[in-house]
Amino acid sequence: MTEFSERKYFVAVAGNIGVGKTTLSQELARQLKWHCYLEPVIDNPYLEDFYANMDRWSFHLQVYFLSKRFESQREIEVKGYSCVQDRTIYEDVEIFARTLHNRGHLIGRDWDNYRSLFAAMTSYLKKPDLIIYLRCDVETLIRRIQSRGRSWETKIDPDYLSELNKAYESWIKRCTNDFRVATIDTGHGSELNAEEVLTQCLELLRIRLQLEMPLGHV
Repeated sequence: MTEFSERKYFVAVAGNIGVGKTTLSQELARQLKWHCYLEPVIDNPYLEDFYANMDRWSFHLQVYFLSKRFESQREIEVKGYSCVQDRTIYEDVEIFARTLHNRGHLIGRDWDNYRSLFAAMTSYLKKPDLIIYLRCDVETLIRRIQSRGRSWETKIDPDYLSELNKAYESWIKRCTNDFRVATIDTGHGSELNAEEVLTQCLELLRIRLQLEMPLGHV
């Protein structure tokens, strides 16, 4: 993929739990010989507690994700190499923290504190050159989540996934004034056709990242 070698690019993959972000991020990075920044899930000290008691652990979990993604994005800027990031820091506040607040798990003062932290951190960050949003229906998300066999994810409420999906759709409509966004539908089946999605993404990158792209939907 020599056509991407001259300029350094920052591409982020966004989407709900179980949509296939990690698979796509790793494959894009491998194909393009870019660095890949994965979401801090496996070593996360709060996830299992969070799904057992969202009221108790929502703020702790969101601050953990916020700090880790800030570290990753700062490293991307400092080292200056092309990369793919699995989920953005912007999803933390616009999707997950906002949904937890709306559900009553993240109370007012914690929500206000969290947003202040987010605003302070993101003022130092370079925005992605392109966000690839993977869309998926809830039934397919549940099948994919079950198939990967993470014990803590068995507690995920389908209504929670549905609310996250709605938050994503709302955010994607709003954020096109600030980001370049490409949406790819990955749903309506139990298996993610990773090769097909990868092909679509590579074509988007070939077309869009060699141009001065207008803000908004690709």
